[in-house]
Amino acid sequence: MSQYTTIKVTSKGPRLTITINRPDAMNALNETVLDELEEALLEDFDADEHRVIVFEGAGEKAFVAGADISAMKDMKPDDAHDFASLGQSITSIIETLPVVTVAKVRGFALGGGCELAMACDLVVAGKSAKFGQPEVNLGIIAGFGGTQRLVKRVGLHVALDMLLTGRGRMISGDEAFQLGLASRVVEDDKLDAEIDKIVDAITKTGPQAVAETKRLVRDAQNMSLDAGLSAEASAFALCFSREESKEGIEAFLAKRTPNFLQD
Repeated sequence: MSQYTTIKVTSKGPRLTITINRPDAMNALNETVLDELEEALLEDFDADEHRVIVFEGAGEKAFVAGADISAMKDMKPDDAHDFASLGQSITSIIETLPVVTVAKVRGFALGGGCELAMACDLVVAGKSAKFGQPEVNLGIIAGFGGTQRLVKRVGLHVALDMLLTGRGRMISGDEAFQLGLASRVVEDDKLDAEIDKIVDAITKTGPQAVAETKRLVRDAQNMSLDAGLSAEASAFALCFSREESKEGIEAFLAKRTPNFLQD
């Protein structure tokens, strides 16, 4: 693993955990954090070894409380564009990884933190979670995909409520689950156990089937139903050209655990 100053990266079996490690700053995102996140995703992630990437924040108060405001104080328009582009690049990388990505949210997930969570496949929220997009309170807008992804997660009117009223509309862990912003919500002290369940479940699935499913579901947001169904049928057929499907089906019929290996 590479050496980092603002994040921690740990690998344990099929799980890669990336911890935003700035608890004194509520894990706020600055350029260094973003650069190190990008490096970790490109250098430390191993598709042959890892099945799940878990993103979390250090400490008890925040997943990520937003972008580092002090780092943005003297930004010029070109600097701001580069900063937003970097954040968008990282969230796009997370979305398109072939493995399952999970945001483990305890405490605040505001601004860039909410946007980072939304880029993940699954969002597991503790009861203490607080989601929000308060950028307008600073006279700026969401820059890491919030104006685009939030409406797809919670619908137009709730997204506008959060994006236009800023701190006036925070979403609790329970409400985030009800609205579809979070996949699961549990008591804070059950977060680790819930993540363990997810990792255990994913390790029993076919890695190529998971990657295809992710691709189809993400693509469906920008495709007609007919086009999506056609893509699904083609991907379904492709599964039957792979050893993974043969192993999965044979294991099921033999009542044994499948031994999935990359083709």
